[in-house]
Amino acid sequence: MTLSYLLRRVFHALIVLVMVGIITFFVVRLAPGGPSLLADPKLSVVERQAIEERLGLSDPLPVQFAKWAGQTARGNLGSSFLYGAPTVQIIMTRLPNTLILAGTSLLLTLAVALPLGLASGLRPGSAFDRITSTVSLVFVAVPVFWFGLLLIILFAVTWRVLPAGGMNTAGQEGNLPDLLRHLILPAVVLSAASIAEILRYTRSSTRTVSTQDYVRTARAKGVGQWALRYRHILRNAAIPILTAVGLQLPRLIGGAAITETIFGWPGMGRLSVEAALGRDYPLIMGITLFVALAVVTFNLLIDLLYPWLDPRVRAEA
Repeated sequence: MTLSYLLRRVFHALIVLVMVGIITFFVVRLAPGGPSLLADPKLSVVERQAIEERLGLSDPLPVQFAKWAGQTARGNLGSSFLYGAPTVQIIMTRLPNTLILAGTSLLLTLAVALPLGLASGLRPGSAFDRITSTVSLVFVAVPVFWFGLLLIILFAVTWRVLPAGGMNTAGQEGNLPDLLRHLILPAVVLSAASIAEILRYTRSSTRTVSTQDYVRTARAKGVGQWALRYRHILRNAAIPILTAVGLQLPRLIGGAAITETIFGWPGMGRLSVEAALGRDYPLIMGITLFVALAVVTFNLLIDLLYPWLDPRVRAEA
């Protein structure tokens, strides 16, 4: 992998971030309505104009964009309309909670989808393959909010074995076992569709690779099953699987908005819903840029793994 390959990937990532910022700014500002601070019917015209002046909303849209772009380039994302605190500070208080939920969901996705997809792909047409394919198709189609409500009804209301929401029981902050109990349901809901998709990608890629000549040659030489599956098949099937994993990060973070709202999880997803309902422009922009940065960084890391996994990509890089 050459330095030019790395610089090209970083340059493309920066272009994506810039385009996300520009598009989001104008979509948010041109949407009907305005900040909830201005929705109070008791405000007089003078008071409303004073608030708009204080928030910088009285300037023409190109001037607002120029000010926002200049501040963002200096690392200043402004202050939240709703909370009256710096946007970065608000996001950093919620970001660890979302990382806990999304990270757990990603680990759960990989731990379940990879071995099941590999086993299914090695035995195409078997009863196990048909069962996993059917179940994965069901979970791809099931809406996140419906699945979340179903699990709450079953595990929290009917059986009462797991909490219905929140991140901690009152008075149990910092208690790891209590945190894990609250984490189970949202993590399962958030990872369900991702498990189904990664399983299907792994199954398809495994079936394709397992029919290649080098796999048949390794099997004829008496290579052990573990080495055959993980060294010869899974590693060569990893590139499309890695691509699918990279595409799941936006779903994990975007789906977290629904999951966190259903389970009352105090993360960035729930914060983004609050910001959207309150038309908190700086907070919406800040969350969007943070999510875009996370997605771009994660996909950049995956791009850097391609040359290590596939010599053909390494030669082109």
